[in-house]
Amino acid sequence: MKPRSVRDMLPRALPSIWRFALSLTGDIEMTNDLSQSTCLRAVEKADQFRSAGSFEGWCLQICRSIWLNELRSRASRQDKAFATVDVDQLPDIAPGIEQNLFAREIISKVMALPDAQRSAVELVFVQQFTYSEAAVILDVPIGTVMSRLHAARKVLRKYADVTLGESRKEQK
Repeated sequence: MKPRSVRDMLPRALPSIWRFALSLTGDIEMTNDLSQSTCLRAVEKADQFRSAGSFEGWCLQICRSIWLNELRSRASRQDKAFATVDVDQLPDIAPGIEQNLFAREIISKVMALPDAQRSAVELVFVQQFTYSEAAVILDVPIGTVMSRLHAARKVLRKYADVTLGESRKEQK
């Protein structure tokens, strides 16, 4: 594929790249840097994209590869652990206050998941990739994706049960 074609397709893929980068980094500033690096690498490696595949999936593989390289680099420099994103920094896209508050609570719980589970949740539940597509992007067996999603669901279900239980008590 020609670099021009990749440049034309990037604006449509950028929201997916950004969300996936956020699920990897947990930090807004690092997400912006990772997204920019991903777009640049996609243009540089345009000849490696096969038009029969998913362009977004290919970009997310690039994003993950760059992130893993960054983690290796940081580990060799023995940097501190990364801070998770502050929910107040997330874009406000929900239409109503109640929905917005509930969405922020859910997002904060998802962002608190371990990195591997958070990435799987982002790809499958938010970006609607199939389990097999997510497995390719994450470079893990499909069973690993399923296991990560199962573990994430258990954590989120506990939260939902507590939240729903509290709201039922308030209604009585």
